[in-house]
Amino acid sequence: MRGGRLLIGVVIAIFSLISYYAMKEENPITGENQAVGMTTDQELALGQEAAPQMAREFGGLDPSPELQAFIDDVGNKLVRSSDARKTDWKFDFNLLGDGQTVNAFALPGGPIFITKALLSRMTDEAQVAGVLGHEIGHVVARHAAEQAAKTQLGQGLVGAVGVATSDGSGVSAGGQMAQFVAQMTLMKYGREDELQSDSLGVRFMSDAGYDPRALIDVMDILAKASGGSGQPEFASTHPDPGNRKALIENAIRERFPNGVEGVTRGRTISRN
Repeated sequence: MRGGRLLIGVVIAIFSLISYYAMKEENPITGENQAVGMTTDQELALGQEAAPQMAREFGGLDPSPELQAFIDDVGNKLVRSSDARKTDWKFDFNLLGDGQTVNAFALPGGPIFITKALLSRMTDEAQVAGVLGHEIGHVVARHAAEQAAKTQLGQGLVGAVGVATSDGSGVSAGGQMAQFVAQMTLMKYGREDELQSDSLGVRFMSDAGYDPRALIDVMDILAKASGGSGQPEFASTHPDPGNRKALIENAIRERFPNGVEGVTRGRTISRN
């Protein structure tokens, strides 16, 4: 019986791997050959469906038309000036009314959000461009669809190990260990997604004429907001801001090998 369970487990694992690699396609913006678990239409529909609920969870949209217009202006400038304009994603920039939670995030297909709490900690337009450029990076790199494919693969491999190591009573210590490994693998990919979005953020904000060094300022803002109480990098899907600064600095040097020139910090943000 054990040999039979092992064979079934191997078959499940092989099928999961074949299915995963069948999802591979080249991303025209990043140039990567990535596995994606959703079609473009599915990503667009998911983002549109989830956007209202996500807004409600952060206090709804901010009531200030002036601040919302500012966010729209910066976000749309980033899209118009970069390769993001060549995609099918429906970018929509939203300022959330939450004045306590320092956060920004993107949904599949294009909806992008930044909280009032994060905006209030910024001093100029280029810092906002850094945050929005990073979130645009998540969308164009299709990180949500990529995570969906990895989740499907992880679930398949966990199931395969569970079957192969089962004692026939449904108990599988190997399955529990496989689940842990799968979780840590997904965390690693999550960190890599964040770092890739930082690099894309540098690229997009530079294309729009913003000083990419402002994204380093954003890392300092995030570090200060966490109060030094952030989770260890290995156990978090978001790398510590301090550890991301080196990658951002490298991306800036690659983009401006002779020093940063011809860029702007943009408008100053009033703290009133």
